[in-house]
Amino acid sequence: MNKKHTVLFLIVGILLTLGLFWGYSEYQKYYGNNVEKEGYFHIPTGASFQQILDSVAPYVKNKESFEEVAKDKNMNRIFHPGRYKIKEGSNNTDLVNMIKAGNQSEHVFRIGDFGDVYQMIGRVSRKTEIDSAKFISELNKIAQEKGYKNAEDLKKYFFIDTYHFFWTVKPSEFFTRFEDQYEKFWTPERVAKEKSSGLSRDEIYALASIVYKESGGKPDEQKTIAGLYLNRVRKGMKLQSDPTVIYAINQDSGFNQNIKRVLYKHLRHPSPYNTYANAGIPPGPICIVDKNSVDAVLNPEQHSYIFMAADPDQPGLHRFTASDTEHAANAKDYQEWLNSKNIR
Repeated sequence: MNKKHTVLFLIVGILLTLGLFWGYSEYQKYYGNNVEKEGYFHIPTGASFQQILDSVAPYVKNKESFEEVAKDKNMNRIFHPGRYKIKEGSNNTDLVNMIKAGNQSEHVFRIGDFGDVYQMIGRVSRKTEIDSAKFISELNKIAQEKGYKNAEDLKKYFFIDTYHFFWTVKPSEFFTRFEDQYEKFWTPERVAKEKSSGLSRDEIYALASIVYKESGGKPDEQKTIAGLYLNRVRKGMKLQSDPTVIYAINQDSGFNQNIKRVLYKHLRHPSPYNTYANAGIPPGPICIVDKNSVDAVLNPEQHSYIFMAADPDQPGLHRFTASDTEHAANAKDYQEWLNSKNIR
């Protein structure tokens, strides 16, 4: 091989090496692992391309390569807002395609026995793009469109449970999910039981909220408790439910009190929700309820009980009776138990 051929082979070899190196670099840029750490990042609605880069930056090893791939794939023009999860081993192509397709990760929302809708939205909005004030404003509009006063009147549409929503969920989308669930819950069978109960739907939800609170959310005694309060309603007796007093006080104080024991001074609190001061079922539910408590009101246990007292021997359960003498003894046992535990 002469000198000319040797030089040619060297040049070809160098070019091949450079080509392979360039090809490997390009492959790594698009398909090599570029995740520094796993985590979640948010892209708000109307975000700029720089905002997206800043959100992703803490999670990638090479920010420049991500930006190059993003521009090459037009992510600076095509993207979806949302909450996204970066997984270990992902490459730039994976990340860009995820954002362009809007494959965001859902948030887990636990709807509990909140005293009012505003409490619930305050908690829920922490996991959404929209702040609580805007969320409440939109729900107020929805309520008014339905002929209600405000969002608090929508309480019956919500059920205690665990739900999944996107960070970008709009208030209208959020409510529609619960409205659909509400409509499905009220099957023809339940509507028939509603009519035979002699109660309005609002009264059913109000009573269900008392049943839920009195039972601590446990289904064991809910039908028994529902039957007891319905007995009192039929007899024209005051319901005398401690949770309604707690709700009345908290409603007037912004739900910032932790009342562990209802005292005589509490029973005098002026409120239409105070069932010691007023006869009949309260004007609305004292909390968001679960489906079991509504079903308990629709399917109450048939018995003669009109009194109940917490059972100190079985925490979370109650002693039921139709005798005022037995009830006085049961109540005394419970009060003594509270005193022994120094619960004030």
